[in-house]
Amino acid sequence: MREGLYARLHVDPGADRRAARQIEIHLEVPGFRSMQSREQLTRGAADRRPECCEALAGAGLDEGSANHQVDLALGLAPGDQPPQAFGRFEAVRPNELWTGDALHGPKIAGRKAYLFCFLDDHSRAVMAARWGYFEDSVRLAAALRPALAARGVPESIYVDNGSAFVDAALKRAAARLGIKITHSAPGRPQGRGKIERFFRIVREQFLVEIGDGAGVKDLAAMNALFTAWYETVYHARPHGETGQPPIQRWQAGAPFPVPSAAQLREAFLWAEWRLVRKDATIKLFGGVYETGPELAGRKVELVFDPFDMTVIEVRWNGTPCGTAVPQHISRHSHPKARPETLAGPPPETGIDYLAVIAAEHKAARAQRIRYDALAPSQDQPGGSEQARQ
Repeated sequence: MREGLYARLHVDPGADRRAARQIEIHLEVPGFRSMQSREQLTRGAADRRPECCEALAGAGLDEGSANHQVDLALGLAPGDQPPQAFGRFEAVRPNELWTGDALHGPKIAGRKAYLFCFLDDHSRAVMAARWGYFEDSVRLAAALRPALAARGVPESIYVDNGSAFVDAALKRAAARLGIKITHSAPGRPQGRGKIERFFRIVREQFLVEIGDGAGVKDLAAMNALFTAWYETVYHARPHGETGQPPIQRWQAGAPFPVPSAAQLREAFLWAEWRLVRKDATIKLFGGVYETGPELAGRKVELVFDPFDMTVIEVRWNGTPCGTAVPQHISRHSHPKARPETLAGPPPETGIDYLAVIAAEHKAARAQRIRYDALAPSQDQPGGSEQARQ
């Protein structure tokens, strides 16, 4: 700021935040004092930021100082832009857009549960919903796959940047089924308001009845209760925005084409790329598999079920090349494919293992040869003489 010149912007502290800001520009110069109240800056000052900067620049401030003073007056950090207005959006037909997200829930059977859910943007009907113990791509696929088989394939899905939604498995499934994936910009959740409102309804009407989850036996019971709630209550009541029950609004666009079982299986297989070694073998997560000798030196696609890595389909340039023969398998499932059901303790056999071992040990000791018993004792005739000989 130049010497002898001081400029500042005043914002009426009593004005409502939604009201237009009244900006007064005070210029103090040695020997001269003036105040200019500009009518064109009294309304929508945040949208008229360039005019504010121009007014201060005309008073003698350099461009950088003018921008900084206006940012301070409008409550913006340096370099920020004024708040933007977002219009309301709604898909024009059912299955045009599904919005997906995950909700953290209570503990079920002692473990934290997560809900993966997709809503139809046009009708607000629940397309996919499943509670699981992990917030990963496996549980996402477990929720989405049966929904696609029953509800049809949406044109696009709108999700955030969570690890499950940016995973290669979801991208592959969407590409195989012709679904466009749109991710919300980080830090700008606008557009997911519908599913956030649905999650609020879930908390207020469903989870409030579940409480801490102590009364729910397991995940199967949790999913059964949730399905009964949204199909009986949420789907049947008129929605506050559309004025129609969600399921009725969605069914207005029926029928919807559904993918075949073969298409779904192909879409939800996982894939990895590997270079075939000179001995026609490949390594995959610690395991060694043998391929055809004609593939040596080529980069191939390995397609498999994440829960069964004993069967690996080999493809080169999209052409099936049979299955890889396992030579050594270090693990039978993908590292990300964690089972929801933990392996419990082995069943009781009714046999006391340690007692059996102790009895066998005692019997073995009883049958040992006692060499000291073979030598004659001192009280036997000739015993001492034989011992001396």
